[in-house]
Amino acid sequence: MKTTRKCRALLSVSMNLLALFFSITAFITTYWCVGTQRVPKPKCTKLRTHNCIDYGVNETDPKVVVYSWETGDDRFLFRQFHTGIWFSCAENIHDEGEKCRSFIDLAPASERGVLWLSVVSEMLYIVLLIVGFSLMCLELVHSSTSNMIDGLKLNAFAAIFTVLSGLLGMVAHMMYTQVFQVTVTLGPADWRPYNWDYGWSFCMAWASFTCCMGASVTTLNSYTKTVIEFRHKRKTFVQSIRKEQAREALGYYRDHSLHSISQTVEVYTQTPYSSGIRTHLPAASLDLSDVSETLGEDQC
Repeated sequence: MKTTRKCRALLSVSMNLLALFFSITAFITTYWCVGTQRVPKPKCTKLRTHNCIDYGVNETDPKVVVYSWETGDDRFLFRQFHTGIWFSCAENIHDEGEKCRSFIDLAPASERGVLWLSVVSEMLYIVLLIVGFSLMCLELVHSSTSNMIDGLKLNAFAAIFTVLSGLLGMVAHMMYTQVFQVTVTLGPADWRPYNWDYGWSFCMAWASFTCCMGASVTTLNSYTKTVIEFRHKRKTFVQSIRKEQAREALGYYRDHSLHSISQTVEVYTQTPYSSGIRTHLPAASLDLSDVSETLGEDQC
């Protein structure tokens, strides 16, 4: 029982640790959503000769009218971008590297309250995962000792905290997804994606939720099995004690009855018949077959 219980505790701790790692990684990274943004091409300069618009004239003369023969999507650049809970980063078309902006500032004013609520929920989700992980580690330590009651209490609390964290994480992920979809439609025009999809941070967030719920189910299963096994063993032990007590009581009554019969027969045989005194013996403590045999021997 101890080995099985310890294996279940190790599985719960491992899954909770994975959930904690995935949730922290998804929370601090900026790859929840990835895609491309369509931005106008910049003017060509001496330093930039590609992916730009070359008017072919001296633009310092304000009287000169310049034209661009590029039409449609040829007039735009498609730069890569990636967005997380905190920041949204995109390629810098004027320089190397990336340019990042606060996603909270990009979100519409009507959705910022929901966004902050999702951020707080993500933080609470991580805190509850840490609490559940700590309780599972303590329960794992108690599983190697004989203190089963304390281990069951820790197991129950760990399951409760893990289930709550999983539900809270699910709500937080759904709220952030809703805020991002609204921001794609109502966000700033210079940020709106041309096309987008969910990134690996989003996948890690839901993988964290999956591992969290798996750990909670395993912990609850361990608690239920341990309680059932404990009750079954206690019931078996009580039944064996009752059988032993009944056997001892039966032996005691048998020995006491035989001892009473032997004493009664001995008193009866020692009483002379010539005295004319009859000794009245209890009928319950005398075996009639033994008495008849004794009387037969005395008459002979």
